[in-house]
Amino acid sequence: MNIGIPKENRPFEYRVGLSPAGVRMLANRGHQVYVEHEAGLRVGFSDQDYEQAGGVIVYSKDEAFGRADLVLKLARPLEGENELLRPGSAIAGFLHLPSASQSKIDYFLEHKITTIAYEQIQLADGSRPVLRPLSEVGGRLAAQIAANLLQNDSGGKGILLGGMPGVPPAEVVVLGAGTAGCAATQAFLGMGAQLTVLDNDLEALTRLHQRCPQVVTLLANNANIQRTAAFADVLVAAAASPGQAAPRLITRETLKLMKPRSLVMDLSIDQGGCLETSRPTSHDKPTFLEEGIIHYCVPNMTSVVARTASHVFFNAAMPYILELAQKGLDAALAENPALHNATNTHNGEVIHLVRLDHSKAA
Repeated sequence: MNIGIPKENRPFEYRVGLSPAGVRMLANRGHQVYVEHEAGLRVGFSDQDYEQAGGVIVYSKDEAFGRADLVLKLARPLEGENELLRPGSAIAGFLHLPSASQSKIDYFLEHKITTIAYEQIQLADGSRPVLRPLSEVGGRLAAQIAANLLQNDSGGKGILLGGMPGVPPAEVVVLGAGTAGCAATQAFLGMGAQLTVLDNDLEALTRLHQRCPQVVTLLANNANIQRTAAFADVLVAAAASPGQAAPRLITRETLKLMKPRSLVMDLSIDQGGCLETSRPTSHDKPTFLEEGIIHYCVPNMTSVVARTASHVFFNAAMPYILELAQKGLDAALAENPALHNATNTHNGEVIHLVRLDHSKAA
């Protein structure tokens, strides 16, 4: 199979679709891997590293897309990149198509492009093996970023997360006890914050309580969300199901209950966001102020720890990439339910794709 690895051009996207180690595994099995010039440079992978692994360096995005039967990306393609895909080819990445424009979906369907969303690869037990490690990175990173955004020089209210003797720590509220929420909880705890976690899944709260008994756990009903938002210094929204729209849990009215210059971090912004007031931001301008509350809504937050994120991704995704390459698209999607679950479009048909509809959100 011909496989393309283009350079990521989305602003502040430093990650790469596959490491040289992954290219070597594909090349050793007889696959041709076309790597765009300097695709991995920002992660620390040189063109020479890819060539030594058996890859072929190409000097235009047109070649990386146009020669490939399967394109491997991290971030979803930009407008204009879709048109570089050959009709009948495939693209794999963290595509987040439920929040994509309808024109993008229509293009994939019209040109019979197979779209495989890594975040939707799901095993029989409900786990998502490729998304999980990157969600953990995002959760841990949230605490690191929040500590900086609470500083006065970042526009925050001047709070040290862990407090000091005689001065209480920051109050952190996490909405969602899934992978990202649990990782964020543990990271905030490690920095000394006071944690309250809400979820509508009592079993998830039980598991978290057993692991972190010092954390206050509550069911995520409207009354509890409003009550905890009112005292939160930091509110982390991490409630979403991959392949579906994120539920709108924080309304503008709830936001008005929060203390001025508190911080909200919407980790579900890729899927539309959990806040009525959320809108995507970027790493150069990561925050905005709405109703006196600082909003952090960066979709590709893990890209700023690109080397860690790329290695973590490789460890999780490589078995599925190898299966696609070895068996071919049709056989791999037919034989592996996890890959079939991740397929949004194939042969001009919608397979698994729930479009963004906040009117149905909890």
